[in-house]
Parts: sequence; C-alpha cells; structure tokens
Amino acid sequence: QVQLVESGGGLVQPGGSLRLSCAASGPSGTIFSLYSMGWYRQAPGKQRDLVARIYSGGSTTYADSLKGRFTISRDNAKTVSLQMNSLKPEDTAVYYCTIMYRGLDYWGQGTQVTVSS
Repeated sequence: QVQLVESGGGLVQPGGSLRLSCAASGPSGTIFSLYSMGWYRQAPGKQRDLVARIYSGGSTTYADSLKGRFTISRDNAKTVSLQMNSLKPEDTAVYYCTIMYRGLDYWGQGTQVTVSS
C-alpha cells in the first residue's frame, strides 16, 4: 500500500559526507508529512537500530551516538532525507527508510553506505 525507495548510498572516505533520500508513494491523496518517518541501519551480523526519526509536527529524535553528525529532514511532502557528516567506518551499514502508516511499519529495500579509505 505504501512504498519507500531509498537513494544516495555509496562508498565514502572517513570524514566525508553523504545525503540519503527516501521517497514515499501510496494511495492517492496521502499526506505523508502527517506520518512519522525515519531511518534505521543494520551492520553485518548486528540488529537493525534506530538512526533518526521525524514526526508529523517536525520534531525529531536521534540515536544518542549520532547526535550532531546526522540530520533528518523533510524535503517535501513525500521525501525525507538524512544528511550524514563526519562519517566513520563504524557507520558502514545498510540504511533503511521506514514510515508508520495507519498503525503499520513499512520499510524500503535499503541502501548500502560504506565508509572506508
């Protein structure tokens, strides 16, 4: 019913930046900005963890370890972005976009971020 498509991942050197985008689509007339959207990440062999979330009123929450380096924002009615600065090798993971839509969590396919020299 709702689809999420992530983009912007890739290979970056330590200290570099990347901007991930998530485009939502779904039933005609859906106002996606009314729903909480977020980013999670999953490194190999580890669980999927919260990176950041943005709520309908514009408030945000971040993983404590990422505050100050990552910024989540709504670019428009259907797109949420994640600006990642001062990237570290430990930020390497698959990054997933999610939306809480009518009580259900929907997920994108994920985009790989690799931080390596």
